[in-house]
Amino acid sequence: MNESPASSSETPMVRFERVSKRYGALTVLDQLDLDVASGEKVAIIGPSGSGKTTVLRVLMALERIDDGVIHIDGEPLTHMPQGDGLVPADARHLRKMRSHIGMVFQHFNLFPHMSAVQNCMEAPMSVLGLGKEEAHTRAAELLTMVGLADKLDHHPAQLSGGQQQRVAIARALAMRPRVMLFDEVTSALDPELCGEVLNVIRELGSAHQLTMLMVTHQMGFAREFADRVCFFDAGRIAEQGSPEELFGNPQHERTQQFLRAVMEAI
Repeated sequence: MNESPASSSETPMVRFERVSKRYGALTVLDQLDLDVASGEKVAIIGPSGSGKTTVLRVLMALERIDDGVIHIDGEPLTHMPQGDGLVPADARHLRKMRSHIGMVFQHFNLFPHMSAVQNCMEAPMSVLGLGKEEAHTRAAELLTMVGLADKLDHHPAQLSGGQQQRVAIARALAMRPRVMLFDEVTSALDPELCGEVLNVIRELGSAHQLTMLMVTHQMGFAREFADRVCFFDAGRIAEQGSPEELFGNPQHERTQQFLRAVMEAI
């Protein structure tokens, strides 16, 4: 496996050390090592079942890992210090660490009974303890940033899929995360709506020093947006490199097969 380009004396924002995740006899992540530098934008590609989404889900502590350790900015996510060693993290530690990470899901996951601005206010008020006025100001600013200044009081049912996904991005940003995760955020959208969501992510990437991990099947966007592309196969990184290297001159036979199949499907 290629050495991670993010490995250096500088503490990576995200570090997976020999992380495994199993569901019964099925190993979904297999001793995964991955460093992501602060501010780096990493696209994760690969076939179904290769472990791509599981990487994001264990980072959000939505799934517990079976082996290894995950660090966020040098601090263990899945474990916490006790004595001279580490023990599995308790709920309080996980909550604290999760507050540094924002995730945008494939299917929006908005509260249907809340307006766009209320969806973006809920977590800052309940988790961060922001007052209603400050939370409203923050939510309105973020919804304006994603091009929804005129939709603050609209409920999800009144919004297009692309608009709902932009609300979901604003909601994740309202927690002021240091790491943003995007899980196939355009796959539930009509092709014409994909562009508006990808434009928001593109602008977000250029305007903010956020560390971003994106699972995507949009190869063109991964090529344009990412600093690094990781090709996953069977729970491991089979190949990684700059978009130019990985798409232009893939070295691994499995990567070549995958990219050929993707290009033939277009």
